[in-house]
Amino acid sequence: MGSLDGRSALVTGGSRGIGAATAARLAEEGAAVAITYTSARDRAEKVVRGIEESGGRAVALRADAADPRAVTAAVDGAASALGSLDVLVNNAGVFPYGDIGELTLEDYEDTMAVHVRAVFVAVRAALRHMGEGGRIITIGSSLAERVPAPGISLYAMSKSALTGFTKGLARDVGPRGITAAIVHPGSTDTEMNPADGQGAEEERALTALGRYARPEEIAASVAHLAGPGGAYITGTSITVDGGVTA
Repeated sequence: MGSLDGRSALVTGGSRGIGAATAARLAEEGAAVAITYTSARDRAEKVVRGIEESGGRAVALRADAADPRAVTAAVDGAASALGSLDVLVNNAGVFPYGDIGELTLEDYEDTMAVHVRAVFVAVRAALRHMGEGGRIITIGSSLAERVPAPGISLYAMSKSALTGFTKGLARDVGPRGITAAIVHPGSTDTEMNPADGQGAEEERALTALGRYARPEEIAASVAHLAGPGGAYITGTSITVDGGVTA
């Protein structure tokens, strides 16, 4: 038996990278899983097929994280398709890069819409379906704690906001027996930040372990928080960065 047998989870941005690995890990632990995607339907369906071929249950829902109505509809749709909603993993993200003098107001609006507003909207929608034992887990970034290079100010600001939100949220939902925590990944080998990409050597050099994380390693921390081991972990951040912030 898995640690999440009988539970249901929604992973936003679950068609690739950390989101796809998280969906697969939660399903491996026994959860029925819904994922959202913006445009990569083929990738989302591949994630669903992989889970189903392993004996799990999964569904993919199209939802642009920048669209509040779509986010709400996806949360409600996941709860309807799965019959309940016990775990929400806020994972959808973008990576704005550039000197603060070059970034535009549109860059700011787009980033905050996906990283902050979408989380707020998804949480509000999810709480209508969650009961005692519910878990709200948000994917932040180690860049919210340490910014070792220029060009990341907007990204770092948006991820830092999630830490404050998570702390306050834990107080709001604690009386209902629901936890809220944030996972801050470091450099992780994904399409957004490949381990063989530009600047990868510099990123590796910042870690204590000398390597990028695998998406599955971030997913393992999320699964722990979603399961029995996360029952008393709330209002806090867990940094999984290979020692970057040590």
